[in-house]
Amino acid sequence: MHPPSRAQPLWRIAAATAACLLFPCWRAGAAESAPVSAPSSAPSTASPETVPAPAPASRPVAPASAAKLVLGAYAEILYAYNFNRPSNGITALRGFDNRHNTFTVSNVALDAAWEWESLSGRLTLQVGHTPSTYYLAEPALPGGGGASSSGADVFKYIQQAVVGWRAPIGRGLTFRAGLFVSPIGPEVIPVKDGWNWSRSNLFFGLPFYHTGLTASYDPTATLSLTLMLCNGWNSVTDGNPEKSVSVSAALHPSPRWLIQVLYFGGVERPAGAPEGRAWRHLFDAYAQWDASDVLSFLLHADGGFEPNLFGTSAWLAGAAYVRLHPLPWLYLAARGDAFWEKAAANGAGTAASLFWPVPWVASATATIDVRPHEHVSVRLEYRHDQAAGDAYFRGAVAGDGSALDPYVPNAHAQDTLLLGVTAWY
Repeated sequence: MHPPSRAQPLWRIAAATAACLLFPCWRAGAAESAPVSAPSSAPSTASPETVPAPAPASRPVAPASAAKLVLGAYAEILYAYNFNRPSNGITALRGFDNRHNTFTVSNVALDAAWEWESLSGRLTLQVGHTPSTYYLAEPALPGGGGASSSGADVFKYIQQAVVGWRAPIGRGLTFRAGLFVSPIGPEVIPVKDGWNWSRSNLFFGLPFYHTGLTASYDPTATLSLTLMLCNGWNSVTDGNPEKSVSVSAALHPSPRWLIQVLYFGGVERPAGAPEGRAWRHLFDAYAQWDASDVLSFLLHADGGFEPNLFGTSAWLAGAAYVRLHPLPWLYLAARGDAFWEKAAANGAGTAASLFWPVPWVASATATIDVRPHEHVSVRLEYRHDQAAGDAYFRGAVAGDGSALDPYVPNAHAQDTLLLGVTAWY
């Protein structure tokens, strides 16, 4: 279905949306997954797209005389083998490719984006193995007094759900409300928009999503500013009384450069945590340079600290990427990353770690990406993970995985080989 050339009644737009979601073959074209695009060689960030990160700028809204409905979808299937051959079948601390020696339907997503005059909306639904990991940190809140309980099972089929309004102020001030993919860092949920199949330790450790409000404005054609007020890290419903805030700037100094800097702050520990009501500060920056049509580089740095009742917890992380595009159907990519964390401790005790069960983790990844069709990617990937202590599994693993007898990590490294295919429209 192509976008109509003139405004349609709201009931007709709603009917068209429902029909397209039920019958994906009525396609209007792949939906953009973030408000703005970057160079096509970049990985994307927060949603299905071809950019390295979600640039905060808003996309121009269709003229009043036109309404737009754009549909998209993707599917991800993989087979992964862990050379440690863990008896529990788990490749630890790996996000979405975390099962050994099995074929996995990682994610299947349906996406719909619409614009009508100054209004816009976006809904991405998902099902598969990835959504369960995506919502692992979602607060589980009990119900009562006519209120249902809340937790991951309620929301895991929604990747993002956003409504927006573009106010006629200056170049256009855009307000959005809903469930957003996180703007932190250059990596994203859809494999098709990344340079590797697996995600870095930075992506797995940092937030995936936020729920709240954003305001975006473009002072110039090359600079985008965004302010966000939200529930916190990975929270559709808030697990504490405080709200979190984020401010970011994305700069396109030239067609071959993209730079983003971001601050995120708030109280992220759950209510009643022994660390107290500590304000956590996160600082994030990345830069991508497309040196030529066939060679691109990306650097990502993230760090932060949290003064709490046990002292100051802190972390520092970084990742470096390179991607080569020697043939129209072939991409070669490599990535190295490391993530260090310090848990606060004093005479009163030790703060719970923010990210990892050990002081640091690191990985090295190499990916071959073959494109037999412009909407199909077949990837072969080798990855080595290393940690400061036992963080992974090898051979016979103690425990049964229950709350009373959890699995006990017994390896400080793991090596994996993955073959995956993703297709989209």
